[in-house]
Amino acid sequence: MNTDFMEKLKSLEIPTCLRVCCGTDGSVTFLLEIMTRKPVSVTTECQYTIKADKEMAALLGVEEGSEINNRVVRLSAGGTVFVQARSLSPLERMPETMREQLMRADIPIGKILRSHNLETRRDMGELEVLEGESTFEGIPVLSRSYKIVHNNYVLMWINERFPIDKRWNL
Repeated sequence: MNTDFMEKLKSLEIPTCLRVCCGTDGSVTFLLEIMTRKPVSVTTECQYTIKADKEMAALLGVEEGSEINNRVVRLSAGGTVFVQARSLSPLERMPETMREQLMRADIPIGKILRSHNLETRRDMGELEVLEGESTFEGIPVLSRSYKIVHNNYVLMWINERFPIDKRWNL
């Protein structure tokens, strides 16, 4: 794991459950279900296919103009929203059945990956606290970005935003 990411995360004064969810290199959905003891629901805010621009192509390691699935979801447990996540996924790199599941929207990415028995890793990128974001009505959020890599190719880029408040005192 990226040492800077880890050191930055350890330095933040945030609830332990939030630190664990933000620091995992596994499924946040799975951790939320364990921590809350409730099923996690995925609500899709938007999902559409776009053509990769220069910046997106570099981020994902694809050609400009490649078809990219852009998806924004919220993860909730017991009626409380814990995470907003945006994913960018190059459709050309996905098995057909995985693409179909992703496009059906309300399935967590971790469950999709598990159902296909794909060996993946998560390469952590940015970690920052954002103030005054509209994501959670102005509540400061902990934002992390990472890439899910399969066979040394980026399968997905994900940005997750976690509100920094008492909902994490589980």
